[in-house]
Amino acid sequence: MDIRLQQLQQWVEQTAAEQGIESLSGELLPVSGDASFRRYFRAVGEHASWIAVDAPPDKENSRPFVDLARDWFARGVRVPEILAADLELGFMLLEDFGDRLLLPELKDETAQRHYSQALSTLLQIQQLPADNLAPYDEALLQREMGLFDEWYTGSLLSLTLDEDEVALLAQVKSWLVDRALSQRQVTVHRDYHSRNLMLLDDGGLGVIDFQDAVRGAQTYDLVSLFRDSYIRWSDAQVAQWVEEYRAALSDAGVSVPSAEAFLKDFDCMGMQRQLKVLGIFSRLYLRDGKDGYLPDMPRTLGYLVRAAARYPETEPFARWLERRVVPAMSAHPLFEAGELARELG
Repeated sequence: MDIRLQQLQQWVEQTAAEQGIESLSGELLPVSGDASFRRYFRAVGEHASWIAVDAPPDKENSRPFVDLARDWFARGVRVPEILAADLELGFMLLEDFGDRLLLPELKDETAQRHYSQALSTLLQIQQLPADNLAPYDEALLQREMGLFDEWYTGSLLSLTLDEDEVALLAQVKSWLVDRALSQRQVTVHRDYHSRNLMLLDDGGLGVIDFQDAVRGAQTYDLVSLFRDSYIRWSDAQVAQWVEEYRAALSDAGVSVPSAEAFLKDFDCMGMQRQLKVLGIFSRLYLRDGKDGYLPDMPRTLGYLVRAAARYPETEPFARWLERRVVPAMSAHPLFEAGELARELG
């Protein structure tokens, strides 16, 4: 028996009655879960529906989500309106954005239109005040990249690094931190990708899963969007979209680097994120028993290797990845060598 689901059902019904929301019909319907302990359900009424969230307070701190949602919503960003929240119980009732994630809607013929909308929304987010957000500082950047050697190369691939390899990895991480901190610091969603953007019935673009927002580098969310672990575009196409955003920043009055320097910032920020993501996906599988992200790991490693090979500062790191990491992943029973080869090409 799911006690928390029963409690959530009762809370939603009581909240709907207290706030004058129309009566609900039937039980809550499962919608989805994510990489956290949160669960989502649809509460259906006669003329509308809402999303009920179960976020156990001993496992999830929902305060950042609630505070950011109310602030961003008030400033015009299309995040779900919070109709009610009880943080002690860990229950929330939100506006229902529907089921149209951006990811399955991305086709060759629709990508430009959808990504232009996503870039407009990103520009809006980056113009939000960031002073109240935690900084994406050296400690956090390094802690995230540490997941790579702890969970990916160490635990998943069972690689033991010698002193020279440890030194190489440390040098690369330090350089990536310096590149990130040298960029203009703005509001960063931190997971601004195709599974966290939704196409709304009114033609708008909804933004979800923003509770980990920080103050960080202006290319970080751009990397999340265009080096998306769940879909790959050609490097030439990505460079075109990155330049489109650089031009939009300039038109908005932001002082921006040259096209070449901005793309390098983008690639370097991408390497930091890809180190983190490979570690996170490994941890989700090994520690949490979630294997749904394993098919996306070859693509993520491909991003990392190709970006590292572009610049003299990281070219030795790219060669090391090709010599040590790629063979280990190709030989691993969880992955298909052919798929990895395609992503590296």
